[in-house]
Parts: sequence; structure tokens; C-alpha cells
Amino acid sequence: MEYDISVIGAGSWGTVLANLLGEKGLKVLLWGFETDVVEDIRTSRINHTYMPALRVSEMVTPTQDISEAAKGSPIILLVVPTQFVRGVLSKMLPYAASDVVIVTAIKGIEKGTLKTVSEIIKEYCKHEMAVLSGPSFAAEVAARKPTAVTLGVLDTSRGHHLQEIFNTEYFRVYTHDDMLGIELGGALKNVIAIAAGISDGLELGLNARAALITRGLAEITRLGVKLGASERTFSGLSGMGDLVLTCTGRLSRNYNVGVRLAKGQKTVDIVSEMRCVAEGIETSHSAFALSKSAQVEMPIVEQVYKVIHEGKCPSEAVHELMNRQLRKEF
Repeated sequence: MEYDISVIGAGSWGTVLANLLGEKGLKVLLWGFETDVVEDIRTSRINHTYMPALRVSEMVTPTQDISEAAKGSPIILLVVPTQFVRGVLSKMLPYAASDVVIVTAIKGIEKGTLKTVSEIIKEYCKHEMAVLSGPSFAAEVAARKPTAVTLGVLDTSRGHHLQEIFNTEYFRVYTHDDMLGIELGGALKNVIAIAAGISDGLELGLNARAALITRGLAEITRLGVKLGASERTFSGLSGMGDLVLTCTGRLSRNYNVGVRLAKGQKTVDIVSEMRCVAEGIETSHSAFALSKSAQVEMPIVEQVYKVIHEGKCPSEAVHELMNRQLRKEF
């Protein structure tokens, strides 16, 4: 059977996007790694592990066969944690057609290489790519609440085609040609969201959270521009939009990691208790390393890195941020 699109990754976001496409009447193949998740969707049409409130469209066919998912569709939507991308690509690409289009909906930076997901993919193939990002909690999209995202794509005609595929009456899709900026904004905002969670967990108030969001955006923009992204991208949906949502919305896994850190929990314990991945934990390591290699000052990212990976006391991190040398805002 031929499918319109294959979704690789049956976590919360992958399941919701697969359902969104299925409800539009597209034939969707949804690949999941976990046997229980795939069987749940096949037998009950519900992903009890990651999205129990959503009944998945009958147009979505779950599978554990990565070769079937790779060769069955002209478009592959990649929705797996960043640190698993290489493993999935190595198993998937040998079966993919030469003209398949790969769309990523992943918000992270690879630890060690410091590469975005599109940069990782370029190591493995020359397929056309696009990046879907923006302020979009999976649970709200599942509930058909109004959402606006951006699609990073270089080819204008390809962008219009993909825009039509993903757009619905409640899921509005814009296009933009700065794929790097979109990826960096989507990844780095998770680190700032952990900082916002720490701030709220310490009950530092709304003034503090607003300052973190604003100065966090300044850090993200500085690094993004230094790495070659467009400054205006960070004022858009994949920059400011996603940052505000993730720093203020209680549905954010990264924000909640910050709250738990502020309450004294250790990173290793928080990770062990989470079924879903909070990308900001590993991205904090990558972001800190990127800031050093690019020689870009990112004090909030630095303190989040030290809290997560060096066990620094959150209140001490806040004290250091507030007592840095005085300077101009711009």
C-alpha cells in the first residue's frame, strides 16, 4: 500500500502530527520503536503511553518496521529525540527513495558534534529537507486549539506544497527560508525554559521570569546570528513565540525540569522518572559548548548548564546572574 506520508516517532508529538494528517484524509504510516505503543494504537487507536486523551485516526497505520516506513511514502516526517537521530537515519535511509523529502519536527542540538538535526541529516544523504517548528504543545494541537507554526524550507514551490499538507483550520503554517535559525530557536528555547522553571520553582516572581525570557532571547539571537542565522528569525514563531510558550506553559517538560531542580531534585533522578524526553537537558550541554566555541556570551545558558551537569545550587546560579558586571542593554 502506498502512503502519503510516514511519521517516524510515535511519542506525543509524532502521534499528534500523524493524527492531524490522518484527519485531513492523508494515508499515514506511523513508525514507533516501542512494541506496546504500536500495539496500543493498532488495537485501541489510543497511544496510552504518550497521548492517552487522543483517539488516533483510522487513516494512521502504526508499524514497527522501519523499512516499510522509509520506502512507503514520498515524505518522511522525523519526530524522534535528537540524540537518537543518527541511529534512526542509519536504519531508515537505505530503504528510502532518492526523491523522498525529509521534514524534521525535532528541537535539539546533538551533544558532542553540536549539530542541528538538518546538519546531521546532511552527513547521511542529499534529500530535500524542511523544518517544522514553533509554539506548539502537543496536547493543545490534539485538542484542536488554535496553533501557528513555521516551516523552514529553501525551495519555494516545495514549501508551498508542504505548507498545504500540514495546514488545517486550527494548525496554521507559515514558511520561512532560515532553516538554521528555526532549528536554533527551537532548540535553545528549551534551555531558557529550564531557567524559567527554576525561577518559578524558587518563587522569584513574574518580574524575574520576564527578565529571563527577554535576556534569554538576547542570548539565543546573539548565538544564532554568530552562527549564520537571520536575526529576524528569532522575533518570529520559532524564536520569541516558542520561547514565551515554553517558559510560561505548565505543559512544558523543560519548564517542569527547572521547577524540580529548584526544589532540590537531582538531574539523574528527574531523567529516570520521565518517560518523555526533555530536550533541554542535553541541549544545555550543547548550547554551553557552542557558546564557548563561537565566543558568544550566554550567562543564562551557562548557569543552567552548571545546575544540570555540575550540580550547582539553583539559588547560587541566580545570585551570580544578578550580580554580574553592569553593562548596556544593547
